[in-house]
Amino acid sequence: MTDTLRTAQGNAHSTDSVPSSFDALLVLSFGGPEGNEEVVPFLENVTRGRGIPRERLEEVGEHYFHFGGVSPLNALNREIIDNISAELSDRGHNLPVYFGNRNWHPFGTEAVDQMAADGVRSVAVFATSAWGGYSACRQYNEDIVALRQHVEDKNLPDITFTKLRQFFDHPKFVEEMAAAVREAYTQVPDDKLASTRMLFTAHSVPTAHDAVGGDEGDKHIYSRQVAEASRLVAEAAGVKDYDLVWQSRSGNPATPWLEPDIVDHTTRIHEEEGVDGVVVCPIGFISDHMEVIWDLDSELKQAADAMGVSVYRTRTAGPSERFASLIVDLIEELEQGSVPASLGEVTVQGCTVNGEPCADGCCDIWSLRKPH
Repeated sequence: MTDTLRTAQGNAHSTDSVPSSFDALLVLSFGGPEGNEEVVPFLENVTRGRGIPRERLEEVGEHYFHFGGVSPLNALNREIIDNISAELSDRGHNLPVYFGNRNWHPFGTEAVDQMAADGVRSVAVFATSAWGGYSACRQYNEDIVALRQHVEDKNLPDITFTKLRQFFDHPKFVEEMAAAVREAYTQVPDDKLASTRMLFTAHSVPTAHDAVGGDEGDKHIYSRQVAEASRLVAEAAGVKDYDLVWQSRSGNPATPWLEPDIVDHTTRIHEEEGVDGVVVCPIGFISDHMEVIWDLDSELKQAADAMGVSVYRTRTAGPSERFASLIVDLIEELEQGSVPASLGEVTVQGCTVNGEPCADGCCDIWSLRKPH
């Protein structure tokens, strides 16, 4: 792996801390409730330390109560796990897959207890996010640090956790999302193609959270990665005209977040440009979880219907066999020391050992670069 892991300045770093083999994979995710009685306790975990009253959490939980208190996320992650397990088996890997969440059962600590009992000592961690930034990457590093602390607190046998890198520009991710875009365009009537706009959408974050990084060139990692993935997917799908928009903002309305909002933008291009159809690709999400089915399939669809705008939403990559193949590729990259597969020119970060960078500067200016 020497000479394939580089900073933005191009200086190679040692990756001696990265294990050459693993004996398990942990799928680490956000978590979600699976019944009305679990919604508020789940949201209490999500907002822990912020002092948000229960009454407000019940209001926030409206989206979940609308679906019987069941987030689709856990079921979608189990589907991904089944696909990964099949891909591992097909490639001859004897690698059990465990499932753990940050905010709800099965918690990551529960998975660690089981792994320790099963004799697992070196774990590859797949965090269910393609991106950099705090909530999309660094918070998962914090989760891994907490898992390590759990190992120490319970006096469990030592376990090494190696988080797989970000994959927003991996060829298989780009191929899968481009296929989804092409499929969606087959639903657009021929006489509507000229008045239909392509929209890529991802979860908005406060602009202050996006403006982090190392040197000036590596700031705004999250938004630049989303923009790069959108460019790559549009190019692969043969789409020349598209917009990048954002969704799912929350919190204080006075706090600046990444814009434009997808509903506001759809309204504007309909009123000002005569757009009467939008192909919407939730590029920022690997599964059709709550932010996708509520913000896009409910709120956007309702607003669009009122304007007479048709919405053609693409599927997400997560349930596909190609996505499972991508995850196994990331594991083999580390085990085999191969050059990371990458189509883009924007920094790729995220590989950590036990929640700490694989080299100095990781998560600030650390990047995986193709040799030039």
